[in-house]
Formats: sequence, C-alpha cells, structure tokens
Amino acid sequence: MADLTLYTHPQSRGRIVRWMLEEVGTPYETEIVPYDQMKSERYLAVNPMGKVPAIRHGEHVVTECAAICAYLADAFPQAGLGPRDDEKADYYRWLFYAAGPVEAAVSNKAMGWEPTPERERMFGYGNFDRVVAVLDELFSLRDYVCGDRFTGADVYLGSQIMFPLQFGQLPERDSLLRYRDRLQGRDAYKRAAERDDEAQQQMQPAQSQPAQPQPAQS
Repeated sequence: MADLTLYTHPQSRGRIVRWMLEEVGTPYETEIVPYDQMKSERYLAVNPMGKVPAIRHGEHVVTECAAICAYLADAFPQAGLGPRDDEKADYYRWLFYAAGPVEAAVSNKAMGWEPTPERERMFGYGNFDRVVAVLDELFSLRDYVCGDRFTGADVYLGSQIMFPLQFGQLPERDSLLRYRDRLQGRDAYKRAAERDDEAQQQMQPAQSQPAQPQPAQS
C-alpha cells in the first residue's frame, strides 16, 4: 500500500495535483470523492472545506493546489521539481502570483465582475488586463517559470493558464499558447489526463457533473 493518497474528482482542480504526482513519479493511491460525498463526515475529516484535491502523506494532510505542488516538490527532491538556490526567487514569486492575482482575476472575470478603476488598489491583482500582460511578458522572455527548466511551479501556474484558455477565459496570446503546448507535450501531463479521463468514464452518471472550467468543488 502506498504511503501517499490523492483525494480527487476527475472534473476538478484535482487534475493539477494528479499531474504533479505523475511528474514526481512516486507510487500513490487515488480515492475518487463524488460531489455528493464531499461534505460527508468522512471526507470533512480530511479537508474541513469539503473540497478536493487533498493529499495524505503518511500522517500528514495537505490541501490547496499550490501548497500541494510545493509540498510534493520538497518531499520528493529526487524528482528535481523544486527550485535550485538561484531559482527560488522566480519559483516562489510566480507560484504565489498564480495562486493569488491570476486565479482571482480570472475567476472574477468569469463571473462577470471586475473592480472599477478607483477600486483596483483594493485588490491584489489590480485588473484582469494587467494580469494577462504580466503573464504575456513573462512567457515571451522565457520558456518556463524558472527560465529554461521545468519545475513544480509550472504545474500550478501552467494549469492556471491552460484551464482558462480551454474555456475562452484568457486571450490567446502567442506566448501563452506556446507555453501551453510545451506543458501539454510532457509525458506526465498526458498520463495524468488519461488517468482522470478513465476515472470519469468509470463513474456512475449520477456522481458526475457537466465539465466546468473551474468547478465549485475543487
């Protein structure tokens, strides 16, 4: 029995962590949590927020996708997904940029809301166009978050770009499309997608919901 368990749903942000686990390459077990069981007593004991993904590693539980990606990179250094000393500034900067400004800006935009110009300073991202411009500049100058080397930060930031692109929630800038194509060409990404697609097919229709760009339970 593996010492590592992924709690997920194939139509959720759990796909991000599945990809990270495939990049890490260590054995893990998967527990699919149907939407109607996410608020069950059993699963709330894992994540009191009642959402996926989560991982259990030994006696420890980690939630939140960015935290899980960072944790796995640290816990399994042999995978080479964590930052070298000269990469730490970029690694942490852009990992948390994705978890903060990018997700907030894209989510608010998808819901049809944006801050007025006079209130932009109240929000960590300012406005949607500024967030997109920063990402466009970043990947016009480099292939990956840390330059020419793929790291765990690319799993998270890349997912925050790929999902919105898929559903028309980000403009198709050439830099972002090239970055997407680099990431989707990775063997670990393909394996993760195949496993989640298979899990979705095996679920009973009553347990699944129509695909959404950013599912509520994720």
